[in-house]
Amino acid sequence: MTSDQAVTVRDSTLPATHPAAGILQRPYLWVTIGACALVFLAAFESLAVTTIMPVVSRDLDGASLYALAFAGPLATGVIGMVAAGNWSDRRGPAAPLYASVALFVLGLLIAGTAASMPALVAGRLVQGLGGGAMTVALYVVVARVYPGVLHPKIFAAFAAAWVIPSLVGPFAAGLVAQVLSWHWVFLGVVGLVVPALVMIVPVLRGVDRQPQETALPPWAVGRLAWAALAALAVLALNLSAEVRIGGIPAAPALLAVAAVAVALLAVRPLVPRGTLTARRGLPSVILTRGLASAAFFGAEVYLPYLLIEQYAFSPTFAGLTLTGGALAWAGASAIQGRLGARLDHRAAVRIGSVLVFAAIALALATTALNWPAAVAIAGWIFAGGGMGLLYPRLSVMTLALSTKDNEGFNSSAMSISDSLGGALALASTAIVFAAFTTTAGSFSGVFALAAVVAAAAVAVAPRVTR
Repeated sequence: MTSDQAVTVRDSTLPATHPAAGILQRPYLWVTIGACALVFLAAFESLAVTTIMPVVSRDLDGASLYALAFAGPLATGVIGMVAAGNWSDRRGPAAPLYASVALFVLGLLIAGTAASMPALVAGRLVQGLGGGAMTVALYVVVARVYPGVLHPKIFAAFAAAWVIPSLVGPFAAGLVAQVLSWHWVFLGVVGLVVPALVMIVPVLRGVDRQPQETALPPWAVGRLAWAALAALAVLALNLSAEVRIGGIPAAPALLAVAAVAVALLAVRPLVPRGTLTARRGLPSVILTRGLASAAFFGAEVYLPYLLIEQYAFSPTFAGLTLTGGALAWAGASAIQGRLGARLDHRAAVRIGSVLVFAAIALALATTALNWPAAVAIAGWIFAGGGMGLLYPRLSVMTLALSTKDNEGFNSSAMSISDSLGGALALASTAIVFAAFTTTAGSFSGVFALAAVVAAAAVAVAPRVTR
């Protein structure tokens, strides 16, 4: 089936006959607000935890589990993505969305009431499981509810919902933790998740079942097992730098290589065939998403650190660098949404990947050649703009190249590529950073690795179309 036929099949099931309606007009208004609210709350929680975790760790005496509190949700999220994708293909996105929101809320409650660090980590694991599943279910909702012409706009709205928390999340979380308690950073979100879901409920009633004459896909038990293995590999990679044998540091590089190999082996059944070899079409769409995510987030984590360590920036001013990139991401997402079909998908992805590579190259040059910090700061605005261009378009292409029978699997594959790409990059850059004896060498190594990954994204980007 061609991509045009796939879009025709999917659009024929939509409840609306308003091709000219926008995402904030009837009949899409409430589902748009509710879906964006869920995305916003998931993003806010992720950024808020980054802000309050030092306080939580000190309060609960949990320094030994500090890294696991971040790596754990990424790992369990992969399992949630696979389960939600398979469930959505079998029964539609309604039940997976209800279940994922319930797990997300349960994780918030466990973490928010935790009296020990192990309990908090347990809550984070449940939260990650629900959050990963929720992302995939929402993508299938988009495929079933919105016509293809509105996909660039709704994904631009999702991108903005991810970016806006980076502007307000850290400050709001710090204020809540200071005035009330860090517990309310978790518990306070619970009261907002339920109303957001309620807004989507009416539209879910018409998209929650396959036609009776359609054979249901089988439960993908094997894929769930592979997802669990990939999750364990991600955790092992995050912890590899801490491994000691008899008090002597083990070879973290060898452990990291083994963990990456296991993760790549485990991810193969979870993504379209040909993804790891960059086959043209959907496989390259999924691969580009993972490479772009790995390059961008692998470098972004270390940019404020660079400005603080080598340029004596205060944490507040160093954080403004990320704010500039976030604003550029939101702006570029809005622009590509307005351009719609006037901007070719392939061109948007190619331009976006080149901008990300150029920005990381500027950060590398700034570090290695001791250029003014303004060069790296200005460059990161281009990185945010590049991500704003390519991220929504890769989402649109994933759905356009899917049929109703595999929307869940393909949406799951895209989210898994995104999550695993970022997780593997963060763990790998941490190992590279620790491998050098000088600060300048550590930062140069990190940005060089991120630049190599970004260059791979540039090379694969032209293959996203047949």
